[in-house]
Amino acid sequence: MADTLYKRLGGYDGIAAFADNLLRRLMGDARLGRFWQHRGEDGVRREKQLLVDYLCASAGGPMYYVGRDMKLAHRGMQIDERDWQAFVGHVNATLDDFKVPSREKSEVLGFVESLKKDIVE
Repeated sequence: MADTLYKRLGGYDGIAAFADNLLRRLMGDARLGRFWQHRGEDGVRREKQLLVDYLCASAGGPMYYVGRDMKLAHRGMQIDERDWQAFVGHVNATLDDFKVPSREKSEVLGFVESLKKDIVE
């Protein structure tokens, strides 16, 4: 049996490091930083843990995601196509930073694209 994407991405530690790197990029982005502008440290920490749990569970790991679905979590945030393209650019840059192999990179980007319909308004 082939390893899950979760295992191929380095398991919990690999995905958590990816999420941490990605979230720092997103929060520091001139366009996307507005989504975290009025969030406290605890809220950001909780959001990061939910992101890690969501990514781990979605990649076939043993985590259980207890957060809201993507549509509900992003409703009313007014995320548009330009925001989405900036986000995908940061996902790509983070994958490149971690030297994720092309097969896994393609799977991650395919998964990210599958979420667009629930996130972009």
